Amino acid sequence: MTSLQLIGLTVGILSFGSLLYMNYRGHTRGADIFFGMLGSLGLIAISLEPGLAGILRDILALEKDQFSRLIALAIFSNILLWAFLFHSRNRWTRQADDFESLVCTLALTGFEIKNPEVKSFAPVTVIIPSYNESKNIGSVLEQMPKEVCGLAVTTLVVDDGSSDNTTELVKEAGYPFIKLPINRGGGAALRVGFEAAKRYQAKIVVTMDADGQHLPSEIQGLVEPIVKDQADFVIGSRLLGQYQKDSRVRLLGIHIFNWLIRLLTPVKLTDCSNGMRAIGVESLALLKLRQNQYHTPEVIIQSVRHGLRIKEAPVTVKVRASGKSKKGKTLHYGLGFARSIFKTWWR
Repeated sequence: MTSLQLIGLTVGILSFGSLLYMNYRGHTRGADIFFGMLGSLGLIAISLEPGLAGILRDILALEKDQFSRLIALAIFSNILLWAFLFHSRNRWTRQADDFESLVCTLALTGFEIKNPEVKSFAPVTVIIPSYNESKNIGSVLEQMPKEVCGLAVTTLVVDDGSSDNTTELVKEAGYPFIKLPINRGGGAALRVGFEAAKRYQAKIVVTMDADGQHLPSEIQGLVEPIVKDQADFVIGSRLLGQYQKDSRVRLLGIHIFNWLIRLLTPVKLTDCSNGMRAIGVESLALLKLRQNQYHTPEVIIQSVRHGLRIKEAPVTVKVRASGKSKKGKTLHYGLGFARSIFKTWWR
């Protein structure tokens, strides 16, 4: 036995023994054990009988030259590796879904315990995700309407695990809030708010930012097309309305992402990154949302997929009232936004 065979045999035996021990201790199971043991047994078999690689070579119909057996081994090991990677990806997705469900359940249960008197929300429910926006949330809440289009309004703040006194300020202002136990991102906070809106029988959901960029007085323009049955999903557009110039690069990015969404879907938009939107709760229930951070293109693409009637309405977007943007650096935000577009479209 050559030194290479001896090393392969040793690694294979140690790997197989480790997998047996982990299975016995309950640290791993199922497909993980299957892939691990298959690889370990294959390494042991090839180390003991290198001629087995010739069988793999013959299965692949490779020519019998000096490196054909090594090529055959490389091909089969890559097939095994890719199968394991797909399995691991699917398992990670399931675990991520379970974790998100746990966070949502904890947040909603906390809301129910603290607000037993709340039996339902108003027909129009405004959801404001907030993360460390104590300097801005108060002024936003002061401007919130009590009624739009003849329908009562509930304003719900979803605190995304803030470390400041955001929830104390919301409570002092007399508005309901849901507190996430940890910071998960604006998209995750919105999903919790959406679930609350469905549970508490809201009819139309409006989303807007907590940093003072959006004007509560313009909510009616978003809700009206849905009330009149002219649209299922209404997106606010700064390009149809007004905006204060913040970054030329980000403005250019909006045009690029509008074009990209237009390329991938049949919908033509002027402002795909605007977080001020309105959607009917029945339509919302159709969407499968997963993005924690770059959620605006996901909602659009999912809405197109389910055949929702999409319309834009002019709104005003101001620079944030105070504090730093949570979006991060322009390049990082742009790459994340593009990734969200392609990932949602592919899914």
